Amino acid sequence: MGDEVWLTADRIGGRLGDRATLVQFSSAFCQPCRATRRTLAEVSAMVEGVTHIEIDAEAQLELVRELDIVRTPTVLVLDARGRIVRRATGQPRRADVIAALGQAV
Repeated sequence: MGDEVWLTADRIGGRLGDRATLVQFSSAFCQPCRATRRTLAEVSAMVEGVTHIEIDAEAQLELVRELDIVRTPTVLVLDARGRIVRRATGQPRRADVIAALGQAV
């Protein structure tokens, strides 16, 4: 990503994690979104200071457009200050999420 993008707790609708935040953009009928939700919840429970926030893409169209979210699930990894350090689309593997967190903490 060229320019750094920062997100606040107000913009994502939840408290940022002390070390990192996993922000998941989902849609209602997205099967991979359900599996992604489980994976991110497991990782955030395993790694101290990491929070998982799920955003309904259809309900947050302004944010979706601003961040150029084109499909669900899309996962953003934020550092403790809310800076986007990683972005991925599709259903992630747990190992990939853990590795991405390494860039945030």
